[in-house]
Amino acid sequence: MSPKSPAKVRKVVFPVAGLGTRFLPATKVIPKEMLTVVDKPVIQYAVEEAIEAGIEHFVFVTGRGKNAIEDHFDLAFELEATLKARGKTAEIEILRTTRPLYGAASFVRQQEPLGLGHAVWCAREIVGNEPFALALPDMLIHGQPGCLAQMIETYNTHGGNIVAVEEVPHEHVNRYGVVALGKTFDKRTHSITAMVEKPKIEDAPSDLIISGRYILQPEIFAKLELQKPGAGGEIQLTDSMIELLADQAFIAYQFDGKTYDCGDKIGYLAANVAYALDRPDIGPKFRPVLDALIRG
Repeated sequence: MSPKSPAKVRKVVFPVAGLGTRFLPATKVIPKEMLTVVDKPVIQYAVEEAIEAGIEHFVFVTGRGKNAIEDHFDLAFELEATLKARGKTAEIEILRTTRPLYGAASFVRQQEPLGLGHAVWCAREIVGNEPFALALPDMLIHGQPGCLAQMIETYNTHGGNIVAVEEVPHEHVNRYGVVALGKTFDKRTHSITAMVEKPKIEDAPSDLIISGRYILQPEIFAKLELQKPGAGGEIQLTDSMIELLADQAFIAYQFDGKTYDCGDKIGYLAANVAYALDRPDIGPKFRPVLDALIRG
């Protein structure tokens, strides 16, 4: 008898309640997730990554001042009616492809900024008792296929909990959550034996850091329910994953792609350049302009 396949991952959680203070004054009234990389909001790239991976339901954990995110994924009736009257069929199609199917998006409010772990816990009633994906929109991952699609393939083989990881220079490991590796399944896939949040450089168990994409089993919610505040006085997701590691398998998946931290100004600017250069409709025209700027 063949082993039972793991339960399908149908839902994804997007924590989008952060204030975006590093981008003030731009984020005074605009959610940081709505800042554009070329011509799409950052959150749109994450949603498209999830759609490519076969995700069916999208859960946004929002906060005050985030109504623009909900509006972005809604039907813009007046705009579409105007475009239709003007024969702008291409533009209508762009709008149509930016929104999930009817009833496929849910929005839940995180009333207080109590940390990533708390934001994930706020989605518990919508996720229910099934595995789910978690994607941090600030971490824009440029790859083909997308990071979540790669992780789903790995999950379908191994089950359990999957954590996307990437290698960084050893002198930078103290900035991130770092994993310790056990058994190697292939060159990109390893079991996790421990996770350490922002270790001392000399104590880091590897150079592989947690990169903002996860597939988690629903038992994580029970751990988050009882989790005490950790670093920064917040409920830390990593702390609860460490507790769940005692009960369930965690796998580190070293994805194929490039990460741009769009919660950081330099990372955000780099993402705009990289995505513009990669666009066939923009790249050939933008490259000489960029070269001229660099030459001064």
